[in-house]
Amino acid sequence: MTGSNGRRIGLLYHGRVKRPRLRAIAGGLALALALAPAPVPAGSVPDRLDRFKELAASRLSAAQVGEADADTFREIYTLLDEEIVESLASGGVFASPEFLQERLDGFNDAWGAAFLEILRLHRLVVGAFQLGDAVAGNTVRVYGRLGDEAALLTTFEREGRPRVFTVPSAGPEQFMVAWEGPSTGRGTRPLRLDLVRQQGDNVRVVWSTADVFPDGLVARSYAVRPGEIRVRYELRYPGWTPGCEGQTEQEDVYRLASGAAGFVRVSRRDLEPWHRDLRLSVARLFAALAAGDRAALASLVPNAALRDRLPSSLAPEPACDARDERAGAVSVAAVAAAQRPWTLRWQREGGGWRLTDAMPVLP
Repeated sequence: MTGSNGRRIGLLYHGRVKRPRLRAIAGGLALALALAPAPVPAGSVPDRLDRFKELAASRLSAAQVGEADADTFREIYTLLDEEIVESLASGGVFASPEFLQERLDGFNDAWGAAFLEILRLHRLVVGAFQLGDAVAGNTVRVYGRLGDEAALLTTFEREGRPRVFTVPSAGPEQFMVAWEGPSTGRGTRPLRLDLVRQQGDNVRVVWSTADVFPDGLVARSYAVRPGEIRVRYELRYPGWTPGCEGQTEQEDVYRLASGAAGFVRVSRRDLEPWHRDLRLSVARLFAALAAGDRAALASLVPNAALRDRLPSSLAPEPACDARDERAGAVSVAAVAAAQRPWTLRWQREGGGWRLTDAMPVLP
C-alpha cells in the first residue's frame, strides 16, 4: 500500500499499515523540546496515555467485535483531541506533524489495533483515526484556529477505514478522504471519496462519490493524484453474479478543473464489455418468452425450430457463465418450470448476441 500524493491504493491489502518509526527525528525533537520556551505541560501526556490504556484494556477490545458503545469512542477521541489541540496551542516544534505523529504513536503502541495518522496542511491539521478492525468508530478530525485559539474545527464519521490525501489548491485548504469498507472477498470493497474544503471557519464536504454513485461504489482499485482521481469499480446489470470472472467493470477518471466546485469525470473505460452486452440480450430473451413477443424472439433466436422448443417459463439462474473463447460462444444457466435446469448457448452474430442452442441439463 502506498502513500499520499501520487499514490495508487490496492484494495486487496488486509493488514494494518505500520508507519515507519520516526527514530531519526526523535533526537532532534528531544533537543528542540529541551530548548523550547513553551513546553507541553508536564504530566498531561502520561495521564491521557494511561487513561487510553485503561480504555483499551477494559472497553476498546469490544470494538473488535462491534460491541463498543458511542461513549467509549467519544471518550477516547476527546483524549486525542485534547492532546493535539494542546500541542497546536504550544506552537513551534510542538505543532509540527513529526511531533504530533510521535505523540500519536504512543497511543498506537498502547493499542496495536489502532491506526492514528496526522496530515499537516498549511493552516489545518487533519487526523485519520481508526481504533480497530470494526467498521464503526472511525473518524477524520480537522484541527485549526478559531480566532486566536487552537481548536477542533469539525469531525467526519463514516463506515470504513479513512485515508487522507492532499489536494493542491491555489485557494482554500482542501483534502480528499477515502473511506475503504470491508473486503467483499472478490478483490473489491465499498469505497467513498470525499473532497473536503475549508470555507471560512467551516470545513465541509464539497464533492463526494456518494452523489456520483447514489447506489454505492464497490471499487477494485483507485488512485488519488494531484488534481486527479482514477477508480475501477464493479457494475450492476441483469445477470451480474457475485464472484464470477470476466464480468464487465468500468474505470473512470475525474479531474479537478480550475474554478470547479468538485471533480468532473473526463473519461470512462469499459472492461470486459461483452459480458454486459450478452446479459442484456439474455434478459431480453426471458422477457420476450414471458410476454409471448414473437418478433423479439425472432431477433434473438434466428432458428425457428429452436424458438418453438423454448419453454415460456424459462428464467435466469444465478450462476457463472461458461465462456468458450475458441468457439466464440458462452453457455448461460437457466431454469424452467419445476426448477428444471437448462443450458443456453449464445454466440455473437451480426454485431449482437444470438441464441444458437438450448437444452435441458437433465433428460
